[in-house]
Amino acid sequence: MDSLLKFTEDIDDIVRPHGVFDVLLLYGIVAPRLKKFLGSKEIASRIWLPSAGRGVLKRGSDMTPLSVSELAEAVTPELLEMRSRGELKAVEKDLTEVQRKVWSYFVPRHLCDLFYATNNEGAGKPIDRIFFDLDRGKGITADQAAYATKAFVDIIREDSELAELLGGRIDPFVSWTGRSFHVFLFLDEKKPAEFYDKYFQYSKKEPQATYTGRWVQKLKEEVVFPVSGGHEKVEGILTVDPSQTPSGKLCRVSLGALHMKDVQTVDGVSIPVTYRMLEKEGIGERLRRYRPEDVIRNLDKHAGDLPEKFRWKIISFWDIRANLHHFGFFPLISWLLMYEYVQYMTKLCLL
Repeated sequence: MDSLLKFTEDIDDIVRPHGVFDVLLLYGIVAPRLKKFLGSKEIASRIWLPSAGRGVLKRGSDMTPLSVSELAEAVTPELLEMRSRGELKAVEKDLTEVQRKVWSYFVPRHLCDLFYATNNEGAGKPIDRIFFDLDRGKGITADQAAYATKAFVDIIREDSELAELLGGRIDPFVSWTGRSFHVFLFLDEKKPAEFYDKYFQYSKKEPQATYTGRWVQKLKEEVVFPVSGGHEKVEGILTVDPSQTPSGKLCRVSLGALHMKDVQTVDGVSIPVTYRMLEKEGIGERLRRYRPEDVIRNLDKHAGDLPEKFRWKIISFWDIRANLHHFGFFPLISWLLMYEYVQYMTKLCLL
């Protein structure tokens, strides 16, 4: 991954590293930092083609599954250079099996979304996260969405019944999608699929039957613009949609995923959002102007804003030395071994 970051120093456009669209430079850089966040969840993409409306979906339920670890392994400066020269069949013999798979998910010369299966592919599987999409209908500003997201997080945090259900402190995680906000609840242990149906699925007929409906009602009382629960995007309304939670559904990746306006235009990029960021006036509009180059420039900061248990970590200089002393090595030996270990870890990049 260090080679990819170094490669960005010599280019002006992250999504056109060789003069044509190629999203893999950005996605290859963020992938190692998402290994813990995504784990074994299958990667998906949407390829934006002029002839296919909003694009063609590639996912593990329809083709050989792709993991974030494989994505991190496959992308190199050499692969990017080969993708700029021609079609897959022209260079296929020079690629690994994983690189060929990654190529089929993210074809060069086209913009591609980066998604993952929220609770893995396949219907009816256990879940480890609940996910709310706060979807901006036309006319709802990014700042209004930010205000509503903070209010929504406050409502969740103050729900004592939810704390009792989940068995502890509630700490929602928020990400900016490139256009609006996602709010997540991560479960300490996997729950059966019915857990979502019983407690979080939104019903227009019985909105008070689940936490989601009750929270939406409270949110309506906190904001001065229209809010609704459900799945459909509606003009002039902010919709709170939990429907992409069940297994077999997709979610936009929370760090470095491009958001597209059309087949030629990137209009946003995803990053984690802290509660302190939500407190800042005008944060929605600032996030709306955020671009892929900004993600690269602030990469470690954004990776550090992922939930603690999912953060990308490198062993520190002092951790290594302390551990070697713990096992009885003499100081000089420990320093020499530490040097060799740091060289090894620099190549590995990620524990």
